[in-house]
Amino acid sequence: MPVNLTNRQQHILWATIRHYIATAEPVGSKALVEEYNLGVSSATIRNVMGVLEKSGLLYQPHTSAGRVPSDSGYRIYVDQLITPSETLARKVELALQKRLKWEDWSLEALLQGAAHILATLSGCITLITMPQTATAVLRHLQLVQVETGRVMLIVVTDAYETHSALMDLQTTQEDSQPDAEVIDRELQIVSNFLNSHLRGKSITELANLKWSQLDQEFQKYGEFLKNSLAELARRTLTPSATQIMVRGVAEVLRQPEFSELQQVQMLIHLLEEEQDQLWRLIFEEQSEAEEVGKPRVMVRIGAENPLEPIRTCSLISSTYRRGSVSLGSVGVLGPTRLNYESAIAVVAAAADYLSEAFSYFNPQ
Repeated sequence: MPVNLTNRQQHILWATIRHYIATAEPVGSKALVEEYNLGVSSATIRNVMGVLEKSGLLYQPHTSAGRVPSDSGYRIYVDQLITPSETLARKVELALQKRLKWEDWSLEALLQGAAHILATLSGCITLITMPQTATAVLRHLQLVQVETGRVMLIVVTDAYETHSALMDLQTTQEDSQPDAEVIDRELQIVSNFLNSHLRGKSITELANLKWSQLDQEFQKYGEFLKNSLAELARRTLTPSATQIMVRGVAEVLRQPEFSELQQVQMLIHLLEEEQDQLWRLIFEEQSEAEEVGKPRVMVRIGAENPLEPIRTCSLISSTYRRGSVSLGSVGVLGPTRLNYESAIAVVAAAADYLSEAFSYFNPQ
């Protein structure tokens, strides 16, 4: 339900949340009078905080305590009262440019370095998913005879990941006892032919190729290649990229919000044992949201998170891309009491940097 706030109410909500983020202590009117130039008395601030509490934007953890933001209060704060820190975004960009040279790094080293920098600058748990194999580009293809009538297709992507498919080679009556050396020569010719036609195509494209270009002399390989490439594409579409690089856990767990052992255990279990659920949230759902025009940086606050272990946390995520294709995701995870201006800026800057890197990336 939308909440319409006056300028004064917005200012006091902003100051309350900002103070709570900095101190992790319930906020009273006296603290706001002393630290923020609100231009009103302590009594007026108390009255406004009471209105904000009735609106569900603040609450009192104890009757004698000050007030703390609710998830709804943070939502108003993020959507209406702040802008991402351009200074920190530039700092992240410069740090990534200075410390990461994608021309010289392997794919995994590039993403590990980015995750470490983001965790350091954001103070949050950083989550970066590996790029989707299905969007990887074919670098090399080779057909190899492994035994009579059995051929292996080997595909190497631009990230130097290797995938293979093993299938029976269909033969005609005349080829019932093919000469192994002849088959090897034919396979090499077909490999060369396919490399010249397929290099630079994505794995997904391989499943939908038109095979009419194959010369007549290669027709006996056509069905094998069509089936094996389609099968390879189907397998790589299953998210092997559920692997998520996680950094910054130890520092975040020192925050007072993670004082309960059970909560920490649930979070660690999610990060270590249930990455497939987390992957779907920060990559699959993120990509779908962007496709329908939702903001590129998504902020999920507290109970907005569908996964139980992080329903007391905030998750900020975006995707990095090659052109218009989403490759992977960048996210930061921390308590709802986090510096949203900084966290949003960090995620956006990192996603932009990785998108640029993957536009030119040439792994060594």
